[in-house]
Amino acid sequence: MTLSRRAVLGATGLATLPGMPAPWAGSPAAAQAERVLRYGISMADIPQTTGQPDRGAGAYQFTGHTLYDPLVAWEMDVADRPGKLVPGLATNWEADPADRRKWVFRLRPGVKFHDGSDFDAEAVVWNLEKVLNPQAPHFDNRQAAQVRPRLPSVAAWRKLDAMTVEVTTRTVDSIFPYQMLWFLISSPAQYEKLGRSWERFAQEPSGTGPFRAGRLVPRASLELLKNAAYWDPKRVPKADRILLVVAPDAVTRTNALLTGQVDFIETPAPDLVPRLKQSGMRIVENVTPHVWNYHLSLLEGSPWRDLRLRKAANLAINRDDVVGLMNGLAKPATGVVDPSSPWYGKPQFQVKYDPDAARKLLAEAGVSKGSPLRTKFLVATGGSGQMLSMPMNEYIQSAWREVGIEVEFQAVELEVLYTCWRQGAAGEIARAGSITANNVAYVTSDPLYALVRFFHSKQVSPTGVNWSHYSDPETDALIDTAAKTFDGAEVDRLMARVHERVVDQALLVFVVHDTNPHVMGRAVRGYVQAQHWFQDLTTLA
Repeated sequence: MTLSRRAVLGATGLATLPGMPAPWAGSPAAAQAERVLRYGISMADIPQTTGQPDRGAGAYQFTGHTLYDPLVAWEMDVADRPGKLVPGLATNWEADPADRRKWVFRLRPGVKFHDGSDFDAEAVVWNLEKVLNPQAPHFDNRQAAQVRPRLPSVAAWRKLDAMTVEVTTRTVDSIFPYQMLWFLISSPAQYEKLGRSWERFAQEPSGTGPFRAGRLVPRASLELLKNAAYWDPKRVPKADRILLVVAPDAVTRTNALLTGQVDFIETPAPDLVPRLKQSGMRIVENVTPHVWNYHLSLLEGSPWRDLRLRKAANLAINRDDVVGLMNGLAKPATGVVDPSSPWYGKPQFQVKYDPDAARKLLAEAGVSKGSPLRTKFLVATGGSGQMLSMPMNEYIQSAWREVGIEVEFQAVELEVLYTCWRQGAAGEIARAGSITANNVAYVTSDPLYALVRFFHSKQVSPTGVNWSHYSDPETDALIDTAAKTFDGAEVDRLMARVHERVVDQALLVFVVHDTNPHVMGRAVRGYVQAQHWFQDLTTLA
């Protein structure tokens, strides 16, 4: 395999990380004075630091929940069970019984931004305007592009008093609080102080989070400094400094850990896992609500409008081989969510490896190895959440070729892939490249993120990320009913029916679930890996 050859070359230890800041490259004196940890991350650049990270859900552990806080938070300090919604900058929230569209958030008193200014209702309103009101003088399109699709229900907002905010949703939406996990609060005072410039703010960001930002070197590193005055004593960082080091190549990243350039990494090179274990490194994995798949276009002219082709594409993949390629650091996917999820249901279509059944379906559609289906997919060269993007895609490309599906991959940097994802199958990037599928892996931790934003007809761009332009009245009705239901068990039942329809119609090509592997070097004393794509770097010690 190509991956093995790269791993052998990388195992010489010659791989180095370009741009590693000299003071932290093997500096035992600095480490004795302070607890300093270097984290090799799988991204090609440091995510946006202005308050709404780019580069996907994985970026929230780097420049999201480190520098900033949401109103509604996710429990990230438990590993033996799924987390739950917990108070963040809002101490509580509730839907108004008289009008369930109106959600009241009561804010946490006494919280300060890193610049010393006060957090209050005006700051929350200012941040909502920043990403949802293009007419606001401080509106930032770069941040809006990241979070607007994550807040599809928000219709209006207003300050009720100094520490209370009301957010109105477009319709009654019982699962709306999950959307607020993604909305982070940056400092209005710092923005004013820096001349109302988001470019300057990116260099000197100010949030309320457990870390303050130190030196930022684009495409190389970001220094996170312990905020000893953080409002939540349980989340005061255990490390004094964490240096995020850009290391998008898995082999280079893994060798950086083996050679002592970094102390901690995400997503190691699978072929180097045995060597990591032999060297005394500790590999940490957990159940992760995250699926690696292909979003198929259902627009007029796309071959994937044919259910037979969608099912065949699923049946042609040996998922156990993909798990083997990952050296066990993955789990076969038979749907958007794992069968243990309350939203899995009982799909009739079994997602499994059956190449003969795939060939039969393709033949019915007039496709064979002699007369193949030819199309083009957009894939990422790498990045957090995309696992080993190119080796996995190349393996699947080969499997599809065996049954008569010839897919050309257009490989792009991760943020380009996300931009196409947000634009949808009718967007500029997909149309320009004649793209019929987009290979974005994503979080499936709640009904909104697993199902609603992809499969409701009203979630096409720019509202949500229904990339395929899927439209089905029965699916819409199930989701709409769930949104009006404040009984959790009934929401689970309805979402299971949605998932059954998604799998039975083979709307995606399901491949594997990530286990989100991290590797702790000998210098790392502790880390809690949550059952989520959100991770808490304050636990890193």
